[in-house]
Amino acid sequence: MLFLRSQFANLLMYVLIVMFGVLGLPLALWSRSGALVVIKGYCASIFWLYRVTCGLHVEIRGEVPQGEVLVCSKHMSFMDILMLAYVLPRVKFIMKRELVWAPVIGLYGWRLGCPPVARGKKGAAINKMVQHLEADKDTGQTTIFPQGTRVLPGANVRYKVGAGVIYSRMNKICVPVATNVGVFWARRSPVRKPGTAVLEFLTPIQPGLETKEFVARLEEVIESNSNRLMIEAGFEFDT
Repeated sequence: MLFLRSQFANLLMYVLIVMFGVLGLPLALWSRSGALVVIKGYCASIFWLYRVTCGLHVEIRGEVPQGEVLVCSKHMSFMDILMLAYVLPRVKFIMKRELVWAPVIGLYGWRLGCPPVARGKKGAAINKMVQHLEADKDTGQTTIFPQGTRVLPGANVRYKVGAGVIYSRMNKICVPVATNVGVFWARRSPVRKPGTAVLEFLTPIQPGLETKEFVARLEEVIESNSNRLMIEAGFEFDT
């Protein structure tokens, strides 16, 4: 039964993204703030949808950053993207270049000023991404997933240097974010489990660290706190 409810909710999620995207287009084209209103409205509708159909609740913990900062988050599913987009006042994701051409998502990403990054080009891609950010006077809460991909609970995926380069070049406070979302909405899983998906903003990291030191600290802070949240949610790690 949970599988069927999950599939129904998953289908509605895609229907709603088209509805919100198309109906909200005039507002989004009018201003970046208008695009944010549409996005946050969509996120709220998805939270309600999964709460009603699958018993999946969301919870935000910690102090939500308001100014121009770098946000580095654990990434486990589409749900943590929605939670960040909903709660951050002027979010701007570092997104895969392929998404630029995706229906609805690409247009709204462009409207928010999300810098695209080409996978596999490493140094050149990172440099272009940073130049994009440096040219934007309103970086808002620039958000990146330092592992570069969605990960399963308990998976050991090292953090990439890209987040460290952005941290060094932007010279701004970094806010690490931990989550347990993958326990309830795992990568490539069709089932959405009941429970409470938590997104937790952690103690900010001040600018000034060397790139390698920053990446190492970021990984330790996010992984240890995400593991704590997953254990609280009942996840058991392999020993």
